[in-house]
Amino acid sequence: MATASKVQLSLDYCGQFHVPNISQDSADAASEVLQENHDNYHIFFNQSGFHNHIAHHIPTLFALGASPHAIQKHYANNKSYQRPPQPVDRDLIQSFHHHATFSKYLGQERYYHDYLIFFQNEIDRKGHEEVLNEYMLKGDERADDILVRMYAGFLHPIIHLGFGIEFNQPAIIAEALAQAAVHDSWIGPYLLGVEKAAAGTEIAKSLVDILDQIRADSKLRTAAHWDDGNKVRDGILARAADEMIKSAAQWRVSSDELGSKAAEMTNAAVYFTGGAQHPPKQIKFDFYYMHCVNSSISFSSILQQGWISNKNKARLLQFKGWLDLAMYASRRAPEPLLDEIVNYRPKSPDGSWEEIFKRVIEHEDDGHASKLVRALRHGEQICAAYGDHPRFRVKGIMWLKLGHMAIDSVEDTGDTWVRSAGFDEAWEKYEDRPRALL
Repeated sequence: MATASKVQLSLDYCGQFHVPNISQDSADAASEVLQENHDNYHIFFNQSGFHNHIAHHIPTLFALGASPHAIQKHYANNKSYQRPPQPVDRDLIQSFHHHATFSKYLGQERYYHDYLIFFQNEIDRKGHEEVLNEYMLKGDERADDILVRMYAGFLHPIIHLGFGIEFNQPAIIAEALAQAAVHDSWIGPYLLGVEKAAAGTEIAKSLVDILDQIRADSKLRTAAHWDDGNKVRDGILARAADEMIKSAAQWRVSSDELGSKAAEMTNAAVYFTGGAQHPPKQIKFDFYYMHCVNSSISFSSILQQGWISNKNKARLLQFKGWLDLAMYASRRAPEPLLDEIVNYRPKSPDGSWEEIFKRVIEHEDDGHASKLVRALRHGEQICAAYGDHPRFRVKGIMWLKLGHMAIDSVEDTGDTWVRSAGFDEAWEKYEDRPRALL
């Protein structure tokens, strides 16, 4: 049985989207390597805060039907550059029960292991449901601090939490809480600021309408500069915070529309991510936008949890939509080119989703590609009921075309992901497509 310190995948929890006929051998292989990762490695593989993606990659491969051999091969490739966590301080862990001490060490990666053990102990005593409600969803100062950190680091903590919930793994949930604890909180004033502004406005727009609005606002569209270290923090929030907050506050979620708003969020993220192309350059997906898509699947799991109140589900979903809008603006808000999707000519024109899954299982990376493919297929499923609504611009055959674009692009030459797709500079090193493909 899975516990706060033991990873044990089960065929009863194969994920929001998964292929049929997953084997117990694959579950066992995935559990074994996830346990090794949990016991032996830090959440960052370097001191610059680059994320360990093993707890995302392995469950994704499992859900897509990877063999035990494929799971073990990918794990071996990605554990090679991980680093061990810092030694724990048992007295410090005990002192985290005091709010002041708990808060004092937040945002410091060296204390990841201490927070991990603390949250494991709390989950062992109370269960992950009560721990998440207390430490992340309670609405007090401490919980809001952890909540906003969940959306830091290009959404990695909330992605991690989503995998823990989706696959019913308390140990991965403990990792997610500890990961959030050692992330920065600078995104907090933006998210909480939008929340305050949203409560005071009657203007309501769809996400795609706000994307259009952002693109039409020259101050907001150009607030991020190519040489900004972090284009959300140092660009959008440094130069156009008021405009960003005002725009984002126009998208809100009520408790009686959770499913449709989750689908809208997913569709909008896929729209601006898949459409951010730069013809005649190669097809590539933006590295930062891709995280908006990859994290979308987490919210389907979150919305299914009876122990999370509808009010908190709406809040979690709003934060995701607001973060996506800031992310879109931060890469110069490129116009999504739906023709690039509709008219795409796949490398394997007759290829099905099943073929795409097989190819991405073979693709050697840290998990971003397989997460993208699975999130796209999941997005197709949850958006199907809304295909004719103008809020949903990705529809029909576009979904399979996007799956082909994803796998073809990561198999293509050049860097796997373009970084900051709205800047011309980001595309300079990529090749032009063959004339026959234009």
